[in-house]
Amino acid sequence: MSEPIPQLISVSNARQPNAIGHHVELRGWLRTRRDSKAGLSFLEMNDGTSLGNIQVIAPNELPNYESVVQRLTAGCSLRVYGTVQESRGQGQATEVVATQVELIGPADPETYPLQKKRHSFEKLREWAHLRPRSNTFGAVARVRNRICRSIHDFFQELGFLYVHTPIITSSDCEGAGELFRVTTLDPANIPLRSDGQVDYSQDFFDRPTFLTVSGQLEGEIFATALGKIYTFGPTFRAENSNTSRHLAEFWMIEPEMAFYELKDNMDLAEAFLKRIVQDVLDDCKEDMHFFNDRIDQTVLATLHNVAESTFHRISYTDAIKILEQSNQKFEYPISWGCDLQAEHERYLTEKEFNAPVVLFDYPKLIKPFYMRVNADNHTVRAMDVLVPRVGEIIGGSQREDRLDVLEARMQEQGLLPENYWWYVDLRRYGSVPHSGFGLGLERVVQFITGMPNIRDVIPFPRTPGNAEF
Repeated sequence: MSEPIPQLISVSNARQPNAIGHHVELRGWLRTRRDSKAGLSFLEMNDGTSLGNIQVIAPNELPNYESVVQRLTAGCSLRVYGTVQESRGQGQATEVVATQVELIGPADPETYPLQKKRHSFEKLREWAHLRPRSNTFGAVARVRNRICRSIHDFFQELGFLYVHTPIITSSDCEGAGELFRVTTLDPANIPLRSDGQVDYSQDFFDRPTFLTVSGQLEGEIFATALGKIYTFGPTFRAENSNTSRHLAEFWMIEPEMAFYELKDNMDLAEAFLKRIVQDVLDDCKEDMHFFNDRIDQTVLATLHNVAESTFHRISYTDAIKILEQSNQKFEYPISWGCDLQAEHERYLTEKEFNAPVVLFDYPKLIKPFYMRVNADNHTVRAMDVLVPRVGEIIGGSQREDRLDVLEARMQEQGLLPENYWWYVDLRRYGSVPHSGFGLGLERVVQFITGMPNIRDVIPFPRTPGNAEF
């Protein structure tokens, strides 16, 4: 009777009790090798599908035991054929007894960086091409993937359309001027006009263009035609910030909804965040226990709190009163009209309410031109969702749908309405109340995993002075 054909299987599936008895083929990378005096080698193998490894037992009866198996080193790639059996060791349900071990690609033990010792996250950034093979960054990648899937699932199930907004744009949504310029002009020979200014008529797009800071404005075009849309793509900020919370390139999720007012926007943001958190708790248990054990012991408790709590909703004005009366010594003084800092946001979520908080109705002087002005003419219908440990994680607003007010707001902020003629036109032709918000993907990955630095939740961080890989 011939041997059954091995089934190609992932390490994740091979670790499950229902794989016992199956003849399998595994492909992956060696983490460690341990040889015993009993004529066996124990190979810890991983293929990235789970945090845990599968133990492969390689007996010395294998024809290449001395020539190959006993010379395997960390980082090499392998193909293993064998039978899954119940593990006799603790902490694992299964193991594989190998009938064949093939070396696919060797790894030089003298130079391979990821040996069996701890490396700092800062050091691992230097090896961004290899760090996904480490436990921490493999777990980050799997959680990030689950979050992305949840984002699409949430909006698709609610009938939103996924819209791709431009990466290259001539408009500054935020009005902050922190833009990366896109040009084909020769920096050694910039063409100038007679007044000494750059002659952009000779540039590729015939005008100044930039990498987008947000797809919101273009998203509003589609929301006011198709009802409910969302964008999900890369955005860029030329902000010289060397902090644990800022990146120059990051991914942003931005839904826009016609006929939504501020309360509808807050309801959607709360449901959205709860869905993401619950999906990760349900589907990434092993990885999340790793983050709770090794990175931040409050991660799981915080996430359960978010998933199960009713978000507290208070106005910016009431929040300022709470902070002023707290007797807390803040690094940044607090008063009405100031932009809240992370320490203020964390006080509200961690000390005052012990739950996520939605702040709304911010001073119009600290918010962009597109937010709807309230009847008091001092505040706008902005809203921020604050969570423990991080502070602001979602920012949004009801958009200004009145033509005269929008034009006045633009002029107040030094923007020329004619430069945004198409955006202004949306208020001329069938204007409706509409709202939206933005969620930075890396911020939510950082929040969910508890990773201390945002540079460690994106595959290849772009920060001031760093564009390696």
